[in-house]
Amino acid sequence: MKLKKDFISHNTDTETLLVAAGGAKFTGIVRGNKTFGTILELLKKDRSRDEIVKAMRTKYDAPEGAIEKDVDRAIRELRKIGALE
Repeated sequence: MKLKKDFISHNTDTETLLVAAGGAKFTGIVRGNKTFGTILELLKKDRSRDEIVKAMRTKYDAPEGAIEKDVDRAIRELRKIGALE
């Protein structure tokens, strides 16, 4: 899976913004934390869920299952707005 080119992400000091642009059917902005921003960065290239989880484990020290939960939630929300190829 990969983030569609119709979506642009922007990171600030405190949050990540995902903006629909171009031909996206979704209109609006999605706000998330830095973890969400990392997931979006990883999705700029075609990656599987397991590849994303593995990369997140390398970057973050989190309790067992927390990263999987965050990745699954992000993927579910991105699919809901049509942001994934």
